[in-house]
Amino acid sequence: MPKKDRNFELRLARSADDLVAAQRLRYRVFVRELGATGPTVDHENRLETDGFDTFYDHLVLVDRRRDPAARQHIVGVYRLMRGDVAAANRGFYTSNEYDLSPLLNSGRQLLELGRSCVHPDVRGGVAMYILWNGLADYCLEYGVEILFGVASFNGINPAPILQSLSMLHHQHLAPPELRVTSRETRPDSFALIAADSIDRRVAMAQTPPLIKAYLRLGGKVGEGVFIDHDFNTVDVCLMMDTDLMSRSHRQILTRGKEVRGD
Repeated sequence: MPKKDRNFELRLARSADDLVAAQRLRYRVFVRELGATGPTVDHENRLETDGFDTFYDHLVLVDRRRDPAARQHIVGVYRLMRGDVAAANRGFYTSNEYDLSPLLNSGRQLLELGRSCVHPDVRGGVAMYILWNGLADYCLEYGVEILFGVASFNGINPAPILQSLSMLHHQHLAPPELRVTSRETRPDSFALIAADSIDRRVAMAQTPPLIKAYLRLGGKVGEGVFIDHDFNTVDVCLMMDTDLMSRSHRQILTRGKEVRGD
């Protein structure tokens, strides 16, 4: 699925150097910018890794102006796991945070999205647009019907983002048959705001851009949040069911073509 423009090429990672460059970009964004830590972070080599990386496809945006020998040529990444691959290996990363039984029992073609990030030098330009085009092609190629994954708010205190979390719960909750639930076992230290007390302007201002992009495509959330202390985030599980999208939203994801099912 190579995608090119003047400066960028989009493709799946195809070498150890590609994977290292993707992990180095993740380190820059998640560790240096957002404060992630944990036992799998390699500070000496500036790599953000985990035991799932080997099993995933890594959709990478290559800046053709950068030297691959320096392993800094990748400026955007999405980590992708299809349901059949997850079943044959370690399962989905998201299952560490959420009970995925409703999705796993749905019989639908699943795709987990994760570790999405873009280098600060190319944010606000075409980078995310190119990545989304590549994601659409990937969905078409494998007949993906439901996309899902953890999406994050920076910081581990829910209090400053209660308007957003309450909006997600009251206005964007997934239908019961697809509603995953958080594995968070500690008693909740916060209470959601009542539906009629939500200030949508404030709620949207608290919501990260990537989550807002998923919501615009008809994204829904699972029940509850997960506090990821290693990653310094409050996580929600977002999912997009192509059957529940409006026609216009589905065309954005599938580039005007029908998603192929089995």
